[in-house]
Amino acid sequence: MAATPYMIKQFGVVSVAKFFAVFGLIWGFFMGIFLAFGIGRMASVFGAQMLGLGAGIIGLILMMILGAVFGFIAGAVVAVIYNIVLGATGGIEMDLEVKM
Repeated sequence: MAATPYMIKQFGVVSVAKFFAVFGLIWGFFMGIFLAFGIGRMASVFGAQMLGLGAGIIGLILMMILGAVFGFIAGAVVAVIYNIVLGATGGIEMDLEVKM
């Protein structure tokens, strides 16, 4: 089968932003785990384990929220920049093949 050429004409700003927000949420989860471990270790050094556990959980949740928010903003910026550059470059050309 022959590949059919397609061209991406424009990205939907909100759909790309939502896509990036999901990756930001995942990134925030992993960074939040590192933050929670760091806070927990600092708290154990100073003898405040329970306070450190609560702060670690709050840090994890905060990193997930911030990751999603900044991911959404970054996705929107990327989509807007792509759509602006699209006028000068003509878009991304792709060859897709249908498998049966």
